[in-house]
Amino acid sequence: MLQLKEVKKVYGRSKQALNGVDLTIGPGEIVGLFGENGAGKTTLMKCILGFLSYQGDITLDGEPITTRNIERLSFATCEHSFFPNLTAQGHGEFYREHFSKFREKRFRALLEFFELPQNKPIRSFSTGQKNQFEVILALSQGADYILMDEPFAGNDVFNREDFYKVLLGILEPTETVLLSTHLLEEVSGFISRAVLLRNGSVLADATTLELDEQGKNVLDFVKETYHYRADRVSKALSELTGEED
Repeated sequence: MLQLKEVKKVYGRSKQALNGVDLTIGPGEIVGLFGENGAGKTTLMKCILGFLSYQGDITLDGEPITTRNIERLSFATCEHSFFPNLTAQGHGEFYREHFSKFREKRFRALLEFFELPQNKPIRSFSTGQKNQFEVILALSQGADYILMDEPFAGNDVFNREDFYKVLLGILEPTETVLLSTHLLEEVSGFISRAVLLRNGSVLADATTLELDEQGKNVLDFVKETYHYRADRVSKALSELTGEED
């Protein structure tokens, strides 16, 4: 179980990125992390991984996250964390040597699914291919908790749709995914829980089963929680048109 208690992060002297986040994520969950730009999604993930200092407590099965258990976490980020001059095959060899639970079969199968070349340096890949490879590494590391921060940027809608189906098919019952994305409608049928952040705090948290029982989908839930104004665009256009007249 991944648990966050009163997690706070301040950049500089005054920019509050996280403001007392309490969050518990259990084995086997697929959690969508949603929020506006600047809500704290990326900061939250980087605190979990120990990339940033923070106040509060983050534990994995009751233990602090250190070098002893960090391999139970993996990370796919659009900022990329691979070795650009190394080939896909070279990454496989590196991961096999450094991660005791590396999933060789999954790694090969996903490379084939995405039709990625094994013997070309990753720097020669397109942006979409680089993002695909980043996700492959995160899923193949052998981690129990897989964190993904906007992993599908640069990928076309057909690749994304097929990938969601593949991901649901390959994940084992104990594998957990924390996915940050703006593609709400696309992932609504994939996630099992939605966590909403605003200004560094958890604004709402609901399982898709709870939403189904209320006759809502994830997009309805997000719009309602954020008090989305459906007339926002028409009012803005009306005002702009009025200024020009």
